[in-house]
Amino acid sequence: MKTLLGLVILLAITTTGCQQQPESRPQKIIIQTDEAPKAIGPYSQAVLVGETLYCSGQIALDPKTGKLVQDSIEAETRQVLENLGAVLRAAGMDYRNVVRATVYLSDIRHYQAVNQVYGEYFGDSKPARAAVQVAALPKGANVEISCIARKVQ
Repeated sequence: MKTLLGLVILLAITTTGCQQQPESRPQKIIIQTDEAPKAIGPYSQAVLVGETLYCSGQIALDPKTGKLVQDSIEAETRQVLENLGAVLRAAGMDYRNVVRATVYLSDIRHYQAVNQVYGEYFGDSKPARAAVQVAALPKGANVEISCIARKVQ
């Protein structure tokens, strides 16, 4: 009888300890703005999960005309950053919220010129970053930038 009672108590303790509370997961919100080019594939401009925004790479498509801006690498980089800024604003953020950026270049020799324009947009709020040369970018672009941003108090 003592063994049976002990087993019932052990079972009650084990079962109570294993009860799972419903998990509270942040909602996934798709960010879309007409101030940046529409996605040219099966992806979103950005996805907000909790306080973190994951921005897809932006190239220098003019959102009004749909044409690629390629007057110079500086003009192309400015358009990329304007597009990225529009996506950030659509999520209630700006460049100060960016914690990580990735710069994709069709030619690493553009690094200095891209850096110059990039610095104008980020100023003293410098996120962690990687810059890499790639074989090719969509639509024949020379630069693409993606980022992760976080709402901070």
